[in-house]
Amino acid sequence: MKKRTCIMVVDDEQAILRLLSRTLKLEGYGVVVAADGRSAVALLEERRPDLVLLDIMMPELNGFQVLDLIRQHSNVPVIMLTARGEVTTLRDALSLGADDYVRKPFHTGELLARIRAKLRRAG
Repeated sequence: MKKRTCIMVVDDEQAILRLLSRTLKLEGYGVVVAADGRSAVALLEERRPDLVLLDIMMPELNGFQVLDLIRQHSNVPVIMLTARGEVTTLRDALSLGADDYVRKPFHTGELLARIRAKLRRAG
């Protein structure tokens, strides 16, 4: 039996967590959610998702810090989700090892296409 692809969604906005969790489940993905960076780091070790959707602006550990911790141990594809649109933010995310960058508000169809593309490349 083939393991279902698991996507972790990390965002401190409950509305985003609900929207993405529902959307991804309807697409057939397994979903793990974390409402902050510390929870995400703990869950990453336990659940080992196939892809991470990671918000940048969160309390305690922000998305950049979480991404840095992920990259110390894993090459899992990471798509940054953020309301920040500055070129420097995009540059910083990509230089830290993000695989893609999607600005909020986003269209779920576009996000799903990006997810499929990253998963396809990751094998």
